[in-house]
Amino acid sequence: MYASMLFIPLLLVSYVSAHGFVHSVAIGGKTFTGNTPSGQRNNRNTVIRQIRTQDPTKGARNPDVNCGPGAFVASDVADANPGDTLTFDWRTADLSFWPHNTGPMLTYLADCGNTPCSDFDSTKARWFKIHQVGKKNGGEWAQADLMRGGKVSAKLPENIRPGNYLVRHEIIALHLAQNQGGAEFYPSCTQVRIGGSGTGVPSADELVSFPGAYSDNDAGILVRNVFDNNLNYQFPGPAVSRLAGTAAPGDSTPSSTKTSSGSKPTSTSSSGNSGSSSGPKKTCRLRKNASKAAPAAASTGEVYPRHISRVMRRIAFDGLDAHHSS
Repeated sequence: MYASMLFIPLLLVSYVSAHGFVHSVAIGGKTFTGNTPSGQRNNRNTVIRQIRTQDPTKGARNPDVNCGPGAFVASDVADANPGDTLTFDWRTADLSFWPHNTGPMLTYLADCGNTPCSDFDSTKARWFKIHQVGKKNGGEWAQADLMRGGKVSAKLPENIRPGNYLVRHEIIALHLAQNQGGAEFYPSCTQVRIGGSGTGVPSADELVSFPGAYSDNDAGILVRNVFDNNLNYQFPGPAVSRLAGTAAPGDSTPSSTKTSSGSKPTSTSSSGNSGSSSGPKKTCRLRKNASKAAPAAASTGEVYPRHISRVMRRIAFDGLDAHHSS
């Protein structure tokens, strides 16, 4: 009885410390696996820039919002074609499913010029947005699919000019975003070489830098009512580039599919080419007694993230009941 009660805090500490990274990316159906976050560079060939830690980047002006914490340049470059689908698999460092469920997922491109992206300094990159996905029609964030083993996809523009490009895909976790500096940034960069005969380029007013594209006070970064079921979320950064399509940025028209591996459904977004989604330093904290707070949340239209599984809650409450009855 007491042993189980002591075990619960250990479970929670382990859970809330879990963050994550892009474990793999599929480009045109071919999958490339990245290196696990580490302070030491892994010499295994990959197209995904290795980060030093799975922990989030805090602060919109932090240099690590560029390609992730201390990102190392990757040794390889993946070949891609206009219109190819990019599918990102987010995991924790121990390869468990992604642990968060609140906030948008966004994808950018930057032209590396005549330099192969394996030699390109990403701090000099000028980025344009090609995809973003936030909430699904039912009110749940598309990010929640990742907690169930889903993946998120974006599509390369159909008419993009051939060349060397960095893909910057990110999750912005907003479960602590009621306070300035609470948003957690998880950027990841992948190196590609796009072929074809397209002629499309972004316009100058669509290009941004990282850091620089976001502010800690932006409506999509500081979100006081982030758990409001009726939240009309405003994406941070520039609008989706016209090169990526004409869909209104922020519109989301999810649909569900199931992968052959049995992972949970993913969502599609019409922001850009449609893809599927399958301040003060703070740390992640679980909301206590989430199940007891449910009636109040329902009356205010607010929904709080369920970061604790039913099994963990049952262990907790069974342990408490046993304690009181002894």
